[in-house]
Amino acid sequence: MLGRKPQQKASMMPETSSSHLLARREDLPRDISELAAAIELLPPEYRQAIEPALGRVVENTHRRRRILTTIQEAISQLRLDMKYLMFDLEATRRERDALREQSE
Repeated sequence: MLGRKPQQKASMMPETSSSHLLARREDLPRDISELAAAIELLPPEYRQAIEPALGRVVENTHRRRRILTTIQEAISQLRLDMKYLMFDLEATRRERDALREQSE
C-alpha cells in the first residue's frame, strides 16, 4: 500500500508534466534545470514517482522569485519615498529659516 500512494498521485499528473514544468526552464536556476533534465531521462515508472516533487520544487522556485521581485520593488519604492521625504524636510527647514529671518 505504501508504494501505491505515490503512483496514484503520479497517475493524476499528465505524462508530459516534466515537459510542461520545463517550458519555463530559462526561469529556473541551472541546478534545478539540470535535475529536471536528468529526471526526464528516467524510466517512466520512476519519473512519474518523482515528477510531483519536481513540480512542487519548480512552483516554489517561481513563487520565491515572485516574492523576491515584489520585495525588491517595495524596497525601491521605499527608497524613492525616502528621497521625497528628505527633499520635503529640507524645503520645510529652508522655509522655516526664511520666515525666522523675516520676523527678526
